[in-house]
Amino acid sequence: MNNKKKTSRFDHLIDAARSRKQRREIRGVAEDHQNSKDKPHLTDDQLTSQSKSTSPDYTRTTIYLPKQLHRQLKATAASQERQMSDILTELVEQWLLSKSQGQDGQ
Repeated sequence: MNNKKKTSRFDHLIDAARSRKQRREIRGVAEDHQNSKDKPHLTDDQLTSQSKSTSPDYTRTTIYLPKQLHRQLKATAASQERQMSDILTELVEQWLLSKSQGQDGQ
């Protein structure tokens, strides 16, 4: 038998629907536990970070990093409880700002 996963052009739509369902479930859990002192609840920042894949304010992109750099980034992001995309966004914004300031002086 062929164990190869079949892919279709609709996989991204199915994944988006699944992620919407998961976000609704997460929001429901967060709302259920907001008044509970013994159970943690998700913050607005955590809920927002879950929805980047479907937000019109974000676009998905692919970058290639050396494996060791990727491992270091992933480990450091996890240890700081941050998402890699947030760290990269911050760094790209800083880089663009430095480039625009450099051009202003020319």
